[in-house]
Amino acid sequence: MSQQPHRTDELQHASFLIILAVVTLMMAVIVWPFSSALLWAALAAIMFQPLYRWMLKGTRGRRNQAAIATLLVIFFAVLVPAGWLAAMVVQEALELVAALQAQPIDLAATFDSVYDALPRIAQESIDRAGWADVSSAQARLQEVLAESAGMIASQAVSIGSGALGFLLSLGVGLYVMFFLLRDGERIGRTLLRTVPVERSISERLAERFLGIVRATIKGSGVVGLVQGVLAGISFVIVGLESALLFGVITTIFALVPVIGAGAVYAPIGLWLLLTGAVWQGVFVLAFGIVVVSSADNVLRPILVGRDTGIPDWIILVTTLGGISFLGFSGIVLGPLVAGLFLASWSILQEYREEDERAGEHDEIRVDASGRTPEAEGAA
Repeated sequence: MSQQPHRTDELQHASFLIILAVVTLMMAVIVWPFSSALLWAALAAIMFQPLYRWMLKGTRGRRNQAAIATLLVIFFAVLVPAGWLAAMVVQEALELVAALQAQPIDLAATFDSVYDALPRIAQESIDRAGWADVSSAQARLQEVLAESAGMIASQAVSIGSGALGFLLSLGVGLYVMFFLLRDGERIGRTLLRTVPVERSISERLAERFLGIVRATIKGSGVVGLVQGVLAGISFVIVGLESALLFGVITTIFALVPVIGAGAVYAPIGLWLLLTGAVWQGVFVLAFGIVVVSSADNVLRPILVGRDTGIPDWIILVTTLGGISFLGFSGIVLGPLVAGLFLASWSILQEYREEDERAGEHDEIRVDASGRTPEAEGAA
């Protein structure tokens, strides 16, 4: 009879866990349309928490006023310039595609100039490989330009038609960010108490998660932005058309490990050399290698302070996987998931090592005669 209440409690506990899992899944499905807005709101609240604390001191502890002031700074210093920049980039992209369609790149003439400059052996190798015929490449280039123009135009139309949805997501993100700024610490403490794991484990996970967020945003986002600005300056100096567009593309590629900013400035520099703009091509390549690529090595230790411990190949795979799953938001979410994955396994390893050390201390050691060190000391 004594086992019956205990078994009933276990069934009730299991039923409650099932209900909790179903309700949580339903909640995730309902808020999924605003997942990107909620993600960026949470990340912004974490990154701008020092600004909120500074505002809190200025408002003498008035949390609502401090949160509103922080939101205004974020809106006018970050969101408004970002929107203006996005509009300029789309405009330059449309103009570039239209110019290339009106005056296509003559691949044949460019190939002939490079082909004539090569030694005889290299020319024979190209002929044997069948690369001398560039007519198919020229036709494919025109097809790509037509597809690019249609894609950019369709995206612009979809953005215009989805303006209401964008504004709604922006409003939801700002609204949620207000409460995360104001009550973020209290919400964090509540989550740590309710997470069904040991308190010490949840605290260590939270600490490492915050470190990974700051390292990802500051170490990747800020460095990528600086590299894009530097590359854009070099493009402006050499008179490259659509310099702003290529600078933004450099920023995006700089966020992806291994690939980096060189995937943009190197082809541009080589193309300038091939088209006869010698000093411009040399300048873009030299400036990119010496200044743009070196910015990562100089700024990342200053901004991050220490390595996150995530290998580059894992960041690359998770970044690309995040982009394919969530789009642009995956650039940030992918490394965050990788960091939490590695942090969870490292904490598990630390606890196992602690248990092993505790087990070694609890072992009873005896000598050849079967006596323990404590017994010898007592004798």
